Amino acid sequence: MRAAEEREPSKETATMAADARPEVVKTRRGDVECAFLGNGPAVLSLHGAMGGFDQALLLARTAGVPGFRYVAPSRPGYLGTRLSMGRTPVEQADLYRDLLDALGIEKAAVMAISGGGPSALQFALGHPDRCWGLIIISSVCTRVETRLPLAWYILRITARFDPLVAVMRRKAERDPERSARRSIPDPEVRARTLRDPEAGPLLRELQLSTFDRMPLRLPGTENDVAITRSDQGFALERIKAPLLVVHGTNDKAAPFAQAQILTARVPGAELLAIEKGEHVSIFTDRDRVRSRVGQFLRAHAPTESATPPVSS
Repeated sequence: MRAAEEREPSKETATMAADARPEVVKTRRGDVECAFLGNGPAVLSLHGAMGGFDQALLLARTAGVPGFRYVAPSRPGYLGTRLSMGRTPVEQADLYRDLLDALGIEKAAVMAISGGGPSALQFALGHPDRCWGLIIISSVCTRVETRLPLAWYILRITARFDPLVAVMRRKAERDPERSARRSIPDPEVRARTLRDPEAGPLLRELQLSTFDRMPLRLPGTENDVAITRSDQGFALERIKAPLLVVHGTNDKAAPFAQAQILTARVPGAELLAIEKGEHVSIFTDRDRVRSRVGQFLRAHAPTESATPPVSS
């Protein structure tokens, strides 16, 4: 096998990179912005902070595998989905149920990253009959005590000024290596990831997507931050769905102890620990993550999918 930096994009990845535009799905709670990718058993893909349907699709394309139908909504407070649709993990989990109802989907796995994790856990707890699998990536299950970085407070201010956002985007486009330094501090890992013909473009796409309609990503992000800084009180021992936890041991945004707590308390939980991995381990260690996620999904997918085709 050739080295990662020489590898050409695979046919599998090409099928996962199809352009998917968002639709407005009308639920009993209101309109949800949502995009779709692939065919097969349903997987609800939940983005993290500063995200939206675009980053939910990016999660599916980075960590997911072909053979599944990825449902990628903008969570409440992001882009085209109003924050009033769900401020708490309970409200968001109920919204996911209503979204599945509107799409005619009986059951789905949930794959969530970072700020999407709490509502994914609540979905498995509150709607166990609708959840056939759970993948939690670089997220939290209890109150986070670490201080928010100064960069977060600066971002909250600059995001409201379009000229400043445009300058930030141009800098990121010109120098992706510099943009990646904060999330991937190790220079060798950073260079290897950016050189990779699959992981590199996906990481750069994530970096640039944040600058697109940035003010529309702030309400949900501020809400997610508030949730992670509160006592979440999940009855983790009651989760019945098969669970895979993916987490980097050097994750500063979501400390690795969160993954250890989650796997210790959920019966039968599996842990993929990325040694020295950061918050963006799905990019730096994409092949390993994707292989494990694919094995997990294929092992637990229902034999007959109740997921009808969704127009996109």
